Amino acid sequence: MPFVVAIDGPAGTGKGTVTKIIADRLNLIYIDTGAMYRAVALKALKNNIKPEETEKIEEILKDISIKLNRINEKQQILLDGIDVTQEIRTPEVDDVVAKFAAVKQVREKMTPLQRKMKSEGNIIMEGRDIGTVVFPDADVKIYLDATVEERAKRRYKQNLENGIKCTFEEILTSIKERHILETTREIAPLKQAEDAIYVDSTELSIEEVVQKIIAIIEEKI
Repeated sequence: MPFVVAIDGPAGTGKGTVTKIIADRLNLIYIDTGAMYRAVALKALKNNIKPEETEKIEEILKDISIKLNRINEKQQILLDGIDVTQEIRTPEVDDVVAKFAAVKQVREKMTPLQRKMKSEGNIIMEGRDIGTVVFPDADVKIYLDATVEERAKRRYKQNLENGIKCTFEEILTSIKERHILETTREIAPLKQAEDAIYVDSTELSIEEVVQKIIAIIEEKI
């Protein structure tokens, strides 16, 4: 049976960076479920569809194609055959992704697709509901967290590095609002699985977080 590592946590905790590094070091397949929801949100935006327009959302979900590729150690996201790797990280998508991710039809479409990825081999999957909904029987469950201020600082720095214009205050407000949406939504809310190991990354470097989680995984392998 394939080995599954589930890493959940709010935005800005370093899940993506940490998960990619661990995947490379332990030869695991890296899967970013957040990118999948971002792709859905982007397609909806391009079609002028609002989160409450569920019938229209169902229509675009019928033939949507989302592929995650690894090219030169970087993740590429293809939406309907088009590279949207940078486009799904814009502030416009940041502002609405949590709302679309809370739509029942969207989660019903994405969750089965995520579960199928287990057939590709040993995986490490990061998101919001991996250990609670997608893979409640995962071999290792991690809940990665950090203070909201620290998470905002990281996202702000990341945006600047990617050439995305924003202010720290805008990022902080966005992260706070998104956290409320993700933890209170009716469908698959963000929460720590009962058997997940809590890791606070606030005062830790990326390498320290990586080493901490690898030690946890190696105990299970």
